[in-house]
Amino acid sequence: MKLIKPPAYEFYGFLISMPFITLWVHYILYGNRVFTDPQLWFFSFPLLFILAVVSWYCHFRYHYFVASRLPGLKNSYKRIFFKLLVYPLVMAPSVIAIHGIYAGFNLFGYSYNPESLKLWLLQGIFVNLIFETLWEVIYMIDQYKESLMEKELLELMNTEQEFENLKSQVNPHFLFNCFNTLSGLISEDRQMADKFLNELSKVYRYVLNTNQNDLTTLHNETRFIHSYMVLLQTRYGQGLHVDIRIDEAYYNYSIPTMSLQLLVENAVKHNIVSKKEPLCIEIYTTSENELIVCNNLQPKQTKENSTGIGLKNIKSKYTLLKQPGFEGGTIAGRFVVNLPLIKNKQ
Repeated sequence: MKLIKPPAYEFYGFLISMPFITLWVHYILYGNRVFTDPQLWFFSFPLLFILAVVSWYCHFRYHYFVASRLPGLKNSYKRIFFKLLVYPLVMAPSVIAIHGIYAGFNLFGYSYNPESLKLWLLQGIFVNLIFETLWEVIYMIDQYKESLMEKELLELMNTEQEFENLKSQVNPHFLFNCFNTLSGLISEDRQMADKFLNELSKVYRYVLNTNQNDLTTLHNETRFIHSYMVLLQTRYGQGLHVDIRIDEAYYNYSIPTMSLQLLVENAVKHNIVSKKEPLCIEIYTTSENELIVCNNLQPKQTKENSTGIGLKNIKSKYTLLKQPGFEGGTIAGRFVVNLPLIKNKQ
């Protein structure tokens, strides 16, 4: 039989309780002699302790067997039921066996006494009930902590996976639109196409580097959006007006990566952009720790297919980050989006 090491709390619980249990058992067997007879202290106490160690370890092995077959919180009722069987299966036979040794060999003058055996069995039930309850409560608390840790780990893994899914939606979507723009420029103006391709390489380098992170600083995102606007204005010229007013006090605050690019791209995608009807986009900070992105509404007559990825993507990121306050909607003929600025812990 493989020796299994008991938990520290069970081992020390046994060591601390045994002097009191041993004293009480001797009082049951020998009455007041326990306080006056030295041979009980020097010989009977160590003997009973050794026998009790064997009994206790049998208790532990039985508990270990039950817990290994019925683990976790979901099996608590079954586990408690089978642990109660420790009384007839382990405790009672142990007490009867030890009592038989003392009575059979007339150890230290003890003779068989059914009343003493009865009291010893009752004491065993009482002591075991206390410790069985205590050990089960500790076990259930440990299982509950483990389940919480597993739940948190699962939520973290799900969150990371959802972030990866969201980021994977950005790159192809962004690149596809840029290539569409480049394709149009190649047939119209080769020189402008070369300039556009050069700017695209700079922008996409930033996308590859920054999109590995869930958050980026407002300073980095603002610099990126300036570069991105060069690409758009190369295509639309005076048809696109952008006004960026960022308070430097918020430069070290963070927002979900690529948020501004998605919002600007959505504005261009769903609105008329022309010299006669310019699209005006404003990006500015407020004293309420918010970044506002808004544009005038001049919907295209022929609506493009929309998957809704842009706003859903940003909202999902804020939800995963457990950051409330993201809002987007139409206000007085303008489409306005509020991006909460996240203060860095450091």
